[in-house]
Amino acid sequence: MLKIWPVPVFSDNYVWMLERDGSDRVAVVDPGDAGPVIAALAERGLEVGAVLITHHHRDHVGGLPELIRRFHPPVWGPSAESIQGVDRPLAGGDRISLPGLDLELDVVDLRGHTAGHVGFVGAGCAFVGDTLFAGGCGRVFEGTMEQMHGSLTRLAELPPETMAYCAHEYTLANLRFASAVEPGNGALADRIAAVETARAASQPTVPSTIAYELATNPFLRCGEASVRAAAESHAGRSIPTPAEVFAELRTWKDGWPA
Repeated sequence: MLKIWPVPVFSDNYVWMLERDGSDRVAVVDPGDAGPVIAALAERGLEVGAVLITHHHRDHVGGLPELIRRFHPPVWGPSAESIQGVDRPLAGGDRISLPGLDLELDVVDLRGHTAGHVGFVGAGCAFVGDTLFAGGCGRVFEGTMEQMHGSLTRLAELPPETMAYCAHEYTLANLRFASAVEPGNGALADRIAAVETARAASQPTVPSTIAYELATNPFLRCGEASVRAAAESHAGRSIPTPAEVFAELRTWKDGWPA
C-alpha cells in the first residue's frame, strides 16, 4: 500500500513523502529544507530512495544538497531548469519508475510559474508543485499567462478523483479571493467553513481533489459564466476567452491582500 504524508517546512511549505508498506525507502518531493525531512525519516526508520523536483525555487530545492550527501538518491527534475543535484533530467511526456516503491509516474509539462516546471502523475495522485494550489494557483513568474492557463487546463482534465498534492498551505487565503470572484458559489462557502475548521485545529487542508478544485477554484472555472462576469466587471471590459479570463483573474489576485 502506498502512503503519502507531509513534512511541514518553513512557515507554509509541505514536503511530500511517498512510502510503500514493507520498504524502508521513501521518495521525497520538493525538499526545501533537509532538517525536518531527516528528522521525520529518523523517527520512522526510513531513508531517501528517490527525490522528485518540480521546479528550481529555493523553497523546493534548498534541502537537496544535504539529502544527496546523506543518502545518494537518484534525483529527477525538469531538464529546462538548472538545478544542481538533478541527475535524471526529464520533460513532459516522460515516465519514471521509482526504486523500491513499485510506482510509475508520468511527467506533465506545467510551465508558467517557472520556465520548466513539471508535475508527476500516477496512482491516482498528482504532485503539482506551485502550479495548482487548493483554491488557487501559483503566480506567473517566468512563463506566460497562456502557458499557465494551459498547465491548469491539463490538470483539470485529469480524472476528477485524482488527489492533487500542492506544496503550500495557502488554501484559506485562496478561498477568500475565490469568494470575491464567486460570492454565490455554495460549494465554495461550504469549503471555506471546512477549511477554517481544519486550520483552527492546525490540520493541513491539502491534498485536494481535481473534482473539488473544479467546483470551487476560480482558476479552473474560467469557462463558467459567473467567473467570466466577475473578471469582466473587474477589468471593465468584455473578455472573450477562458485564457483571457484566467489572465485577468491572475492579475487581480496578484494585487489581492495576502
